[in-house]
Amino acid sequence: MKKLLIAVIVGIMGLSIAGCSADDSSRAKEQQQQEQTQQESIAQAGTPAIKNFREKKLLKDIYEMRDQEGLTTYTYIVAENTGKLIFLGETIGYGIPAATQYNNPEQALGYSEHKYTIPQAEPNGLYSPQSAEGTWIMLKGPNAKAVKPVYVEPRIVVSPFKLDIAS
Repeated sequence: MKKLLIAVIVGIMGLSIAGCSADDSSRAKEQQQQEQTQQESIAQAGTPAIKNFREKKLLKDIYEMRDQEGLTTYTYIVAENTGKLIFLGETIGYGIPAATQYNNPEQALGYSEHKYTIPQAEPNGLYSPQSAEGTWIMLKGPNAKAVKPVYVEPRIVVSPFKLDIAS
């Protein structure tokens, strides 16, 4: 009885392995080798002894500061020919890269191992590019009360305080 059970299990395993494509098995071998290499590197070198998580705390602070309601900032264009900063005006918040998307840029379709992704439209029905040079800023108008979105292509610097650019 045990021999029959073992023979059935071995037969099923053989069928599953035969059903895998050469590509799948080579990918699995590569992943296994990479995992072994990672394990060996950890065994030899260890991992960093991070105790204070300072960088993570700083990034959390930055996210929270950027989220302040009505945050006044000052935006400067970086002159391409000289690299000098040119004051553009008072802004609200920080610039948002033009390629930033409101929702996930890809939609997952399919099931189990047959999953694939397709592009997903933005709420306006358009498909955003993978990257873009421009930045959206919320610039205060001449009367300093109205704030309007302005698209800027040159590189910019946005600061929470005015910069001394006279020198």
